[in-house]
Amino acid sequence: MNEPTAPRATIDWHTVRVGDAIPPMVLIMSPTRIVAGAIASRDFMPVHHDRAYANQQGAPNMFMNILSDTAYCSRFLTDWAGPDAMVKRLAIRLGVPAFPNHDITYTGKVTAVERDGDEGIVEVELQALNDLGEHVSGTATITLPLR
Repeated sequence: MNEPTAPRATIDWHTVRVGDAIPPMVLIMSPTRIVAGAIASRDFMPVHHDRAYANQQGAPNMFMNILSDTAYCSRFLTDWAGPDAMVKRLAIRLGVPAFPNHDITYTGKVTAVERDGDEGIVEVELQALNDLGEHVSGTATITLPLR
């Protein structure tokens, strides 16, 4: 599910309501995805690409880095809101680690909708769960063009 997403139109701000659920996004957490995210964000800490090193540090396997978490949370929001949406603020808190083969399911809901000049403002709560529990929780502010 959701790999990869198809391009779609930006949602109409006028149709967004408090309480609306954001459709879930599931990421298949492969070792390659974890390593690629670390490399792409220039995070060369061995716990993100070397299982033996991660074991020496007390982890059962390598694990995803926070910069990848930030990117996937932003992707979750923009996949829902569309290409003209802007993530203006994202505040996340890490929970349990994301290890290889522990797929992550992102969910969220709209908590506020308001207008500010030429932009529609949408506040959301989001979370990401994996086999171990809550991996990420947070809030975000998204802007949408008014049409």
